Amino acid sequence: MFLLKKILVETSARHVHLSPADLATLFGEGYELTVKKMLSQPGQFACEERVTIVGPKRELKNVSILGPTRPHTQVELSLTDARSVGIVAPVRESGDVEGSPSCKIIGPKGEIEIDCGVIAAQRHIHLDPKTAEEMNLKDKQIVSVKLDTAERATIFGDVVVRVSPKYAPAMHIDTDESNAAGVSGNMEGEILE
Repeated sequence: MFLLKKILVETSARHVHLSPADLATLFGEGYELTVKKMLSQPGQFACEERVTIVGPKRELKNVSILGPTRPHTQVELSLTDARSVGIVAPVRESGDVEGSPSCKIIGPKGEIEIDCGVIAAQRHIHLDPKTAEEMNLKDKQIVSVKLDTAERATIFGDVVVRVSPKYAPAMHIDTDESNAAGVSGNMEGEILE
């Protein structure tokens, strides 16, 4: 393996992306999301608002919403979260929801049933084109990333590189992956090819 570069590694907990229509159903017509905290990806933010995700076995309360709204509603859970609510979530890139499971989402003003949209996000790296070029990485390339944590050093394979002018350099893993590697807070990983 050839050592390329360091990348910020962030843990992405369970969350929901809402379409404008679904936001209106859940929170009321004309409702606008409230920024709680800006995220590392430009223009993306965690919201004050929360929803409940309902699966066949149980529900998850107080699930974060990430803004701004998107064209389609999507629920991103860890595999542990998905199993706990009775959903078999496929591991997919964000936005690739065709044929994925359904669930109910409950907000303060209403509820919706999405036909598909529940996934476990594939571990991925966001890069802007300039950084991707400097690292000699291409969009959709699959790499490995080494995390040197104190007691659980891990190499994650099957990490998809996503390149866009809208991105800032960062790798995202879910809570299952973060816990398995003993990640505490944000850290740097080393991209291996």
